[in-house]
Amino acid sequence: MQFRNFKMIGYVVYGRGSFNQLDEILAPQRKGDAPMVFLVDHFFNGKSLVNRIPLRGKDRVIFVDVTHEPKTTQVDALAQQLKNEFGTISGVIGIGGGSTMDLAKAVSLMMTNPGSSADYQGWDLVKLPGVYKAGIPTLSGTGAEVSRTTVLTGPTRKLGMNSDFTPFDQIVLDPELIKDAPVNQRFYTGMDCYIHCIESLQGTYLNDFSKSYGEKALQLCQKVFLEKEVWDDESDNQLMMASYAGGMSIAYSQVGVAHAVSYGLSYLLGTKHGIGNCIVMNHLEEYYPEGVAEFKQMVEKNKVEIPTGICKGLTDAQLETMMDVSMGMKPLWENALGKDWEKIMTRDKLRKLYEKL
Repeated sequence: MQFRNFKMIGYVVYGRGSFNQLDEILAPQRKGDAPMVFLVDHFFNGKSLVNRIPLRGKDRVIFVDVTHEPKTTQVDALAQQLKNEFGTISGVIGIGGGSTMDLAKAVSLMMTNPGSSADYQGWDLVKLPGVYKAGIPTLSGTGAEVSRTTVLTGPTRKLGMNSDFTPFDQIVLDPELIKDAPVNQRFYTGMDCYIHCIESLQGTYLNDFSKSYGEKALQLCQKVFLEKEVWDDESDNQLMMASYAGGMSIAYSQVGVAHAVSYGLSYLLGTKHGIGNCIVMNHLEEYYPEGVAEFKQMVEKNKVEIPTGICKGLTDAQLETMMDVSMGMKPLWENALGKDWEKIMTRDKLRKLYEKL
């Protein structure tokens, strides 16, 4: 196909208090007495948000531990648990940050596709639509609410289930839900969006579709992380829309060096995605000089600490594993450095970069 024909989200509702419409949004999607299953970030266990979830009949809330990013084993276990208990379900609703939403997307797909989620790590390997799925972000930045992937760590690699069946059928964008996010977490996740923009706008895959969304997302990130003196409700509104637009920007292009390198960190060390991107971005002046300079201004202004020395003391074998994972992200490298990227980012050069982190 000469032009990429990509699937977008089914429905979007945006606005403060829009979470309160969830019951009526889900009602038409219910199939008999098959339950809706709400996968909720364990951060909300015991918090008031849980009491606002509109449970009906056999509906179930499952708190998911996202201390570490989702693994294929976790996805498979959750899907099997639901099949054993209910046979079939009406849908999966993910309430939380990027990891929780990715889990919801993956579990939805594994309710209908055979085998293990590890079998579907790659591009366009998923063959069947999943059950109905909705995403409700409580952190903004990852773009998981709009992406056609669900990033998973499998037995041999960290790679998403990238497919037209992966995007949510519905997302609920309610800025009230991100209001109380911890400052550091909000920054790391917000920087994921900022880095999406830098990598998309400077990538070889860039086109006017990606550029339009990327420029707007970048402008919103600059506003909330550099220009504003205090964080307020408007900041939450703008960061939520930056995340959406940033996710849309990479939907028709790709990310780049920071993401490709941070995938290796995540696979070997379990480094969470947002903070991993920040650790790497700190050292990418060669590739994104203006973006890195501005990123460092944001770090300073928001008084956030970026960890250093996390690769200190790693063995040769561990470094090789990280490089294998990173080098496997071919579309990311090609977007960043062009078709001859392997001549530019040699294993020796990548190793030196990891050693700096």
